[in-house]
Amino acid sequence: MRKPPTADQADEPTGDLAQITPPKRAAAGVPAVTHALTYSLAEASVTHTALTLLNMNQTKGFDCPGCAWPDPDPGSRHVNEYCENGAKHVNDEATGRRITPDFFEKYSVTELGRCSDQWLNQQGRLTQPMVKRPGSDHYEPLSWHDALGLIARELQGLDSPDEAVFYTSGRAGNEPAFLLQLFARLFGTNNLPDCSNMCHESSGAALHETLGIGKGNVSLKDIYHADLIISLGQNPGSNHPRMLSALEKNKQRGGRIVAINPLPEAGLIRFMNPQTPRGVIGNGTRIADDFLQIRLGGDLALFQGLNLLLLEAEDAAPGTVLDRAFIDSHTNGFAEYAEHLRTTVSWPDVLAATGLTRAQIEHLRDLVLTSERIVLCWAMGLTQHKHSVPTIREMVNLLLMRGNIGKPGSGVCPVRGHSNVQGDRTMGIWEQMPQQFMDDLGREFSFTPPAEHGLDTVNSIRAMREGRVKVFLALAGNFVRATPDSRATEEGIRRCRLTAHISTKLNRSHTVCGETALILPTLGRSERDYQAGGEQFVTVEDSMSQVHASHGRLAPASKHLLSEVSIISRLARRTLGEGGTVPWEQFEAHYGAIRDRIARVVPGFQDFNARVVQPGGFPLPSPVNEGVFPTGSGKAEFSRNAFEALHAPPGHLILQSIRSHDQWNTVPYTTNDRYRGIHGSRRVVMVNPRDLRTLGLADGDRVDLVSVWRDGVERRAEDFRLVAYPTAVGCAAAYYPETNVLVPLDSVADVSNTPTSKGITVRLERLDGPPLGLA
Repeated sequence: MRKPPTADQADEPTGDLAQITPPKRAAAGVPAVTHALTYSLAEASVTHTALTLLNMNQTKGFDCPGCAWPDPDPGSRHVNEYCENGAKHVNDEATGRRITPDFFEKYSVTELGRCSDQWLNQQGRLTQPMVKRPGSDHYEPLSWHDALGLIARELQGLDSPDEAVFYTSGRAGNEPAFLLQLFARLFGTNNLPDCSNMCHESSGAALHETLGIGKGNVSLKDIYHADLIISLGQNPGSNHPRMLSALEKNKQRGGRIVAINPLPEAGLIRFMNPQTPRGVIGNGTRIADDFLQIRLGGDLALFQGLNLLLLEAEDAAPGTVLDRAFIDSHTNGFAEYAEHLRTTVSWPDVLAATGLTRAQIEHLRDLVLTSERIVLCWAMGLTQHKHSVPTIREMVNLLLMRGNIGKPGSGVCPVRGHSNVQGDRTMGIWEQMPQQFMDDLGREFSFTPPAEHGLDTVNSIRAMREGRVKVFLALAGNFVRATPDSRATEEGIRRCRLTAHISTKLNRSHTVCGETALILPTLGRSERDYQAGGEQFVTVEDSMSQVHASHGRLAPASKHLLSEVSIISRLARRTLGEGGTVPWEQFEAHYGAIRDRIARVVPGFQDFNARVVQPGGFPLPSPVNEGVFPTGSGKAEFSRNAFEALHAPPGHLILQSIRSHDQWNTVPYTTNDRYRGIHGSRRVVMVNPRDLRTLGLADGDRVDLVSVWRDGVERRAEDFRLVAYPTAVGCAAAYYPETNVLVPLDSVADVSNTPTSKGITVRLERLDGPPLGLA
């Protein structure tokens, strides 16, 4: 294990230090194994590394704290059932490095705020509760009793429960998530924003409107057996690498895969499976049969054009294209939808918005026509645009026309990038839970939950800036770096009277403080959890609605750590008082008692304790797979969506923020992104060579990125190196969270209120001259 980097290594490497090599044409292989082990052994001991890797994603082990890709059935899992980034993430958590009170005595909050995200993370695990008191610039230790009492008194002193916000990140298990939403609602507020507000909220909104469910409806078996998989706006090679194994199985069964993305991504080109001879010494497996390099925000136009072509194919050969029986018995609004398409789709607009040729779209139509079973997979490349919800609704229209909902080997597959983010929503972490959930929760715990919807993430930031929120409590996550409009977010946080973070490791959010700020260190997913009732486990829900247990296997990083369940239970008792209808002390001692209550409140969790201990857990039912659509009409709804596309004015580009390969959510592990050929710095912006020539720029130039928004506020990300890269013409890409500063707080998706991080209009200003392309 290496020592943590020192203070003189705390700065983020500038763009001029970047080394650029050609992008890779394949993902994983032996280099993935080498990188995973190198990073893991630099963080943890050989023993800890072996324990974590051999227990991760196993039936008696713990769930990977990284992405939410599902596990194969018990009996079908590899001994090494993890990917490169999962190995890095779990051993980043299992690191032997420790942050003690001496660290916070040495470094002020101001000094820590100037350090890079990578440096903060590399300091190690948090070990004791810490407080930054009003007027101080240092954290100091305090007892758990005093820490929780401080938060409780602040909450009790609010003029209204709605002056508090309870934020959740996807790392939290089902049990603590259920308790947090129960605590917040007993306290009197629905202010329960979460990380879903910033990623798949658009998916949930669109699927609720069209199918009556907020989740996908496919299983791994559907992925294996689909005739055609269309992957949109995602990079599985870096963000959910185990998906590549499932895509490989689909290809081995004769399936076809189409990748639609502004950037070519190595994992969607070829997969070198390191657990097979072919992936180690052979050529691996070609993944995408076709790559459609679409312009940012062009997916709505693509599906409108594609669906019109399907209607015209049905006109030419009635009864051979559309699934009339399914449409007539299970859907509503088809005639109106068909008329809308026929009268509104403009091919010049479609081609301009997508950057594709009509021949490419017609080829995709032909693939659809020859495929009985179709799965649509997507991630945040689709969900973070102003018109994301209409885009996903239009994709559902295609599946409805073909009868590809509820049929084996077909359906919708929004791929979550954060472990248990879907489970947290199932447990009630949402500012606008359905009334039935609220009624059942109130009945179970003998209280009346608050009726008014609460604040989502964007509205929480607005309320903090306006002084309407005084207390911010975060269960996991790195709120300051995950959110848009960094300066606005930081301004809001600093206006709070108290901020508190339940965390495993140091991050930027601990350096942006309310008047009083607390760090509450907690157990990691990989650590054993001993309570008064013995050793406990938590549960999680993956992207395909499979619920299973997660048992930690390592000793806790510090004797002072509390579990998330313990922290929430004790805080609730201190805030709400002893007695009442909720047995908080019993919940802390026996997590099974929490699951018994979940079983009586949350649909699909009956006999929770008995079913979750079975190998592999159990699936939550998807009503659409039984032909039941919980919409207002009782049928799946065709939707009529107005055409929208992104247009940058002359001299500007449309920017998307992306993750690097060596990164998990907001935390970069290194400054490298080897699949894209970027090494040594994250302050780079990828631009098509044609656009560079148009703008009078060259590869290697240093520029500031300046976003353009109707409020006239200048949002600037400084000193980036230009990289000539094969992204779509008119589009650029740079890393998140460094470019979050460019995303205006009010630039959000219609309906879902999700920040538009994949559709930012920017201009590039050369550091040694005037703005370019504007003369």
